[in-house]
Amino acid sequence: MTEYTPHVPSDSTESDSIAASLQRLAKKIQLISDAVKALHQDRSQLETKIEDAQKRIQHILSRLPEQSDGRQLNLLGEPVTPTNPEDDNEPTTH
Repeated sequence: MTEYTPHVPSDSTESDSIAASLQRLAKKIQLISDAVKALHQDRSQLETKIEDAQKRIQHILSRLPEQSDGRQLNLLGEPVTPTNPEDDNEPTTH
């Protein structure tokens, strides 16, 4: 079995190089951490938007007439005038 023997830098140049590498890695880790936080915030905002859209859809669906209801669909709540006022839903005699 071989034992692990850590590498001990032989001079200050090598230890400076290692320190610089560690500093670069620390900066990269910080950038990644910041990116993850931003993605988490974006996800939370999108989830909120999705929930709001689902509520709006549910509200619209709740305003739909029943399937057995033959009236014209009016989702905007505006008054609907008949397209042909002469008809006025009178029964035909044909």
